[in-house]
Amino acid sequence: MSILVLGAGAWGTSLAHLLAENGHAVTIWAHRASVVASINHDHCNHRHLPELLLSDRLKAIGPEPVLEHVPAACLVAVPSQFVRPVLTRFQAVLPANLPLILACKGIELSTGQLMTEVAASIFPTSPLMLLSGPSFAHDVAKSLPTAVAIACDAAIAAEGEKWRQAFASACFRPYLNHDPIGVAIGGAVKNVIAIACGIATGRQLGANAHAGLLTRGLAEMTRLAVAAGGRAETMMGLAGLGDLALTCSNTQSRNMSLGIALGQGIALDDYCHDKVDIIEGIPNARAVVEKAAAMGVDMPICQAVCRILHDRADIGQTIAGLLTRPLKAE
Repeated sequence: MSILVLGAGAWGTSLAHLLAENGHAVTIWAHRASVVASINHDHCNHRHLPELLLSDRLKAIGPEPVLEHVPAACLVAVPSQFVRPVLTRFQAVLPANLPLILACKGIELSTGQLMTEVAASIFPTSPLMLLSGPSFAHDVAKSLPTAVAIACDAAIAAEGEKWRQAFASACFRPYLNHDPIGVAIGGAVKNVIAIACGIATGRQLGANAHAGLLTRGLAEMTRLAVAAGGRAETMMGLAGLGDLALTCSNTQSRNMSLGIALGQGIALDDYCHDKVDIIEGIPNARAVVEKAAAMGVDMPICQAVCRILHDRADIGQTIAGLLTRPLKAE
């Protein structure tokens, strides 16, 4: 099949390569002309994934949204806060009912919408799916074993199954899921909790603190997912606990690495100024907290991370505030 991938970061590039290796004709769009040139001329994304020799079936276009032919589906792999402007750019050149597979994790800061809601506001008749789960781009690029969820409404289960098969390979195992709300919430919240776990690691608070943050973070994630209309059991799966455990336990995670730096006393602006990739937990900390507040959901860990990132709250005092909260039943 012909597939368009929007976003040539490490994640979009690794998924585009996977699809091309599965035999599909893949076009990847990048907003930087230099990335387009490196993919087409060198079969390599030197900026985001320099170690991977890309499939010959993969070609790049951009920065303008000009297509040679109509794709069978569009995979969206841009950072969450850019989903709306990028999809809007392609609105005039893509069919109104084109299947969209969203491989982006987050909540839109300006509206509080999930990625599926953002996409539906631009392509209201498109079948929508989410690809999420414990999946570092570099491991996927190396063809290391990876399991993810592909989520869609039960009403379009056949469409979800079709695209699950398109992604499936000997090393990449997608599982079908019918709770896109829960999957979307899990993908957004886990990045915020990963920053908290990183801060605890950076301040050498120990393995007990890390486990406590991860577990109580999962409770916060579940509360928000259920309040938004998702299922609690989804949080026990790949897009919930699986993604949370990966992101909170490995320095391949940009969010955990940021938290470690903050815990070690490095200023946020100093850490971020030379980073190539966007750290999703920064905008999503505020977006998650604002959505939780609007829905009356208590998320003290996410609130603490948001204060540290956006209000420059003192980390020691913020941790002390969490530890002196009133005791309650689990």
